[in-house]
Amino acid sequence: MTWSWRMESTDGSTVDAVPSERFPSQADAESWVGEAWQELLSQGVDAVSLLEDDRVVYGPMSLHPAE
Repeated sequence: MTWSWRMESTDGSTVDAVPSERFPSQADAESWVGEAWQELLSQGVDAVSLLEDDRVVYGPMSLHPAE
């Protein structure tokens, strides 16, 4: 089982320009996105969805700060 993030734009399309890393656990994946979210925003990613293999666990989750 591997965990990864699908990078998405505001219209829900995948942002392919930003490669997704693979992680051995959900905790590792969530830790990484907690550290990388600002960089992802600067690269055009508006939201992310967490995947376990090909299954969506949750998301899309906005990377924009709450107003």
